[in-house]
Amino acid sequence: MTATIRLAKRLAESIHCSRREAELYIAGGWVMVDGQVVEEPQFMVSGQKVELHPEAVLVPVEPVTILFHQSPDADMNADATKQLLSADTRAAEDHSGIRLLKQHFLHLTQCTPLELHAAGMTVFTQDFRVTRKLTDDAATIEQEYVVQVAGELAPDGLKLLNHGLSYNGKPLPPVKVSWQNETHLRFALKGVKAGQVAHMCKAVGLQVLALKRLRIGRVSMSKLPLGQWRYLMPHEKF
Repeated sequence: MTATIRLAKRLAESIHCSRREAELYIAGGWVMVDGQVVEEPQFMVSGQKVELHPEAVLVPVEPVTILFHQSPDADMNADATKQLLSADTRAAEDHSGIRLLKQHFLHLTQCTPLELHAAGMTVFTQDFRVTRKLTDDAATIEQEYVVQVAGELAPDGLKLLNHGLSYNGKPLPPVKVSWQNETHLRFALKGVKAGQVAHMCKAVGLQVLALKRLRIGRVSMSKLPLGQWRYLMPHEKF
């Protein structure tokens, strides 16, 4: 019986590289076992055929940021949402050019989570720079929402929504609010807090029926389908 060994050791012996280099090749999705890509260095092999892709490059896997179009499910917390991120839910229109790897779904941090019952763009990242940007600059990064409302808008209600309301006993800074159509308002605001939009609408006689986030900073969800995700493009900055 052929003894089993770790894939990283087998690869290192077959192509005469260090164990660390073998691990990088494997984690990068460049190694096949009997024709199937295996990304786990600890994968055990015996007599299988182990191959290194001819275009393999010896570089660490770069951290990624994922944009996900979340549904308004009541129990959709960060852990539940992360379970929906897979190869099957990647948007066909993802033009990032990033090769999908299993490592991209590990150690993801959710930034600027949506509030309860809200839908739209949410961000998961492995990049500490993105986490720091969306956390440290949260008060100055503009977010854009489309809000479905019902009710009768109070006189000067739109003017009050733009400036003149308070929340939790503190005056709100100016906000950009306009009608998108007869039942939907578009909000662009900074430092938004959970419940703030609903409170603002209630103050002017409106009830929020649905809340959807379209944009965070300079990054837009665009036409990302519901329940699907894409990588943050290399040129996109929040």
